[in-house]
Amino acid sequence: MVSGNKAEAIKDAHAALKAGVKALDAIDNGLVKGMTIVGDKYAVHEMYLPQVLLAADAMYGALDVLLPHLPVESAKKMVGVTIGVVEGDVHDIGKNLVKTMLTAGGFSVTDLGRDVPIDNFITVTKDKGASIVAMSTLMTPTMDGMKQVIDGLVEAGIRMKVKTIIGGAPCSQEFAESIGSDFFGQNAQDAVEKLKGAL
Repeated sequence: MVSGNKAEAIKDAHAALKAGVKALDAIDNGLVKGMTIVGDKYAVHEMYLPQVLLAADAMYGALDVLLPHLPVESAKKMVGVTIGVVEGDVHDIGKNLVKTMLTAGGFSVTDLGRDVPIDNFITVTKDKGASIVAMSTLMTPTMDGMKQVIDGLVEAGIRMKVKTIIGGAPCSQEFAESIGSDFFGQNAQDAVEKLKGAL
């Protein structure tokens, strides 16, 4: 997976199941560790975005094999995340990295995509019973959309049940605090570490 070989990752996932390895163990001890290595290498510029995306593609290939074999109880315990780029912005590379790291970390991620209307974050979070709302933007004019989502969660009566995290170049810890977000993720790894720590 670290080398971005999707065919090998899929083959290895099948081989692990055939050898009697539990799907959850294969995810935790294989995919999660693999994406952690990728994240560490990306952080110190030993890997670059194209390689990270290839690794992510390999991970999703293996996940497609393993997820159907998770015990129902384990699948139910997966923490739900609603993630998207706020309305008005179409830059989604950072969001995709966070989604990949969260998926590898055992979260159940609903990706709303980019240029996501405020109401969609709230509706999907309610419908899916998600515990986390993750938002990103790369553009200063769209930052207010993050506050609107948090205000919408309050109005919907679910803010106390949901952790929020924001990220993207114009965002900061100070901005997160000013709009009432629980966390600010400096990068994909930081975001995942903070969410795992909180839960």
